[in-house]
Amino acid sequence: MAGGGPVEFETLFGRYSRYVAGLTARLMGSGDAEVDDVVQEVFWLASRRIAKIPDLIQARGWLATVTTRVVRRKLRRRRFRAMFHGSRRTEDVPARGATAEQRAVLARLYEVLEDLSTEQRLAWSLRYLEGQPLDAVAAACGCSLSTAKRRVGAAKNVIDEVFRDD
Repeated sequence: MAGGGPVEFETLFGRYSRYVAGLTARLMGSGDAEVDDVVQEVFWLASRRIAKIPDLIQARGWLATVTTRVVRRKLRRRRFRAMFHGSRRTEDVPARGATAEQRAVLARLYEVLEDLSTEQRLAWSLRYLEGQPLDAVAAACGCSLSTAKRRVGAAKNVIDEVFRDD
């Protein structure tokens, strides 16, 4: 099946599990067990809602939305735990093949992302790390286009300011 017709779970997982893992790693900034946890949760949800996925063509957008929602919950829990434990989480930067300098820049970027609101972080990451158009960012974040633009813009302003000073 190339794209149309009912979606089979094995086909969905085979085609998109790496995509979901990569998206998760870039949104969370981690290459640890949390990525696997998110992938498992996303595909568990997909298995329960497989009938809502019209075809493999539309599955990618659906999976991006579900992944964004699962990551949002994980980031909020991470932030909540950090308030009580006081230690800042060090990010495992997802950058295979990057030079030491590039890894340092990415590590600094993820530090800045950690300080943004979860909504701004997700919107900016989808826009600039994933290269999604604003309408896809809005759909994945479950907000209006104008709200997505505001979130991306606010995050971009903070990031630009930090890197202008560095």
